Amino acid sequence: MGSTKYDFKCAVITGGAGGIGKGLAIDFIKRGKKVILVGRTKSKLEATSKEIGAAAYYVLDTGVIQDIAPFITRVLSDHPDVDCLVNNAGVQRPLDMVNDDPATLLAKADEEININVHGPLHLAVGFLPHFKKSNGTPLIINVSSILGYNPFMTINPVYSGTKAWVHFWTMNLRTQLHQNGYNNIGVVEIVPPTVATDLHRERADPDDNKKHNNKSALSIDEFLAEVNTGLESGKDTIGAGAAKDLVERWYSAYGDEYDEKTARN
Repeated sequence: MGSTKYDFKCAVITGGAGGIGKGLAIDFIKRGKKVILVGRTKSKLEATSKEIGAAAYYVLDTGVIQDIAPFITRVLSDHPDVDCLVNNAGVQRPLDMVNDDPATLLAKADEEININVHGPLHLAVGFLPHFKKSNGTPLIINVSSILGYNPFMTINPVYSGTKAWVHFWTMNLRTQLHQNGYNNIGVVEIVPPTVATDLHRERADPDDNKKHNNKSALSIDEFLAEVNTGLESGKDTIGAGAAKDLVERWYSAYGDEYDEKTARN
């Protein structure tokens, strides 16, 4: 844990046209950071970029893996000052493993895994050579979920599994960087609870994560207030709302053992 995680200068934010990504972008810009938005829909990116004053935007479906390497090459050519990656883009699919048509289910699940797992992996690995050359303090932020710690929402079996992967991968990525002497590269996990975004757009009730339907849901502003506090204090793992207690309990149970065993690797 350091004094702050806000020492970067230029952030690339996937899923930046709305929801949590847009909220982070607004916060970063207010702090004087240069922000580059990334997403699938050009019209939304263009509108959000103009609204919040982003430096640039790029159209990219992070689930189309073969497009990621050319995207990174282009971004770094246009903006060599990039020193922060926010892996925020994600989808949440209601899937019935027992009753859904197998072919349809697997197609949806594969796409969900590509966006939630393969996309962040390829983006982080792709930007790392650039970050490793930096004399500054580059930062990778991965957005997981409360469901990656406790998959209590059984309607989303694949989503919960992908977010558990994000949690464990983020821990190991941070450890490997430190073990190889890259202590200047920060790796942060942000763990949202239920937040009032459009993440549930594929459910029967797409507004079941809004405050009028879910009393435990956080608004974007409430969520970002807790995230900002965590980033300002230099936390590596930032849980908000109901996720905060769950994250603390997980690390209380397993954190010391993880540190002890990885120290011997």
